[in-house]
Amino acid sequence: MAANTRSRKKAVNETDQNNTEIHADLLKRAEKNRQKALLLKKAKLIAHPYAKEDNSDTVTGRLVKVRGQRVIDSGGGFLIEEDDELEQQMLKITSVPAPIISKLPICNDCLGEFKDSYLFQTFDLLVCDKCRDNEDKHSLITRTEAKQEYLLKDCDLDKREPPLKYIAKKNPHNVRWGEMKMYLHLQVEKRALEVWGSEEALLEEREKRDVKRQEGKIKKFNKKVKQLRMNVRSSMYDKTKASHTHEFGEDTYNEEDDNYSHTCETCGYEEVYEKM
Repeated sequence: MAANTRSRKKAVNETDQNNTEIHADLLKRAEKNRQKALLLKKAKLIAHPYAKEDNSDTVTGRLVKVRGQRVIDSGGGFLIEEDDELEQQMLKITSVPAPIISKLPICNDCLGEFKDSYLFQTFDLLVCDKCRDNEDKHSLITRTEAKQEYLLKDCDLDKREPPLKYIAKKNPHNVRWGEMKMYLHLQVEKRALEVWGSEEALLEEREKRDVKRQEGKIKKFNKKVKQLRMNVRSSMYDKTKASHTHEFGEDTYNEEDDNYSHTCETCGYEEVYEKM
């Protein structure tokens, strides 16, 4: 009885061992098939067999069979014989790094996390859609208004790092005119402080330019008034008198001054002279 029990246990152990070996063999075969599938997936077409990947010496190309022999199609009209080293290089598998999972951005106003935001996508501003204020804090300003109000130049908006982002909108006054560039008012104010250093310096420069502008307007006005006066005087000038010839009367002797004088009978001009 005991001998039969030991025989059964031995048979069971042998069966389990065989099953384990079969299972391991199946796993090994499945892994081998998976590797073959990966190798086939990695064999991609390229323009030239000697092209190299970034920071690697791996040569890739397309494997074809000609009369039972495996060769490499160069893509340039000729074939290259394959060797074992080149094949190993072609079938080199690089592992794909796992995606980097970062934390969600945090809103600057409510300090809460958010997944998507219009201001963040359009202007790189960390403000969620719930805290967005289109009427006041997050209002838009045109490029022309930004340059006039904050005394900015094109280089301040486009070339100074980082360049300010904008959205393009059709001109509401005339659809045939060019599109308007709309900037975030908050970012334009910040850029103006970077350019001028402080709000006081910006206000001072704006006052100087206003005074200069007013002086220019006054000069322009005075110039127009002067031109108007010249036009009025020229219109009142009698051009017929420009070619007038005096017609003097008889000469008169002045004993006290010992000279002579005569008067034009037409215009009344009196000429004084001496006789030799």
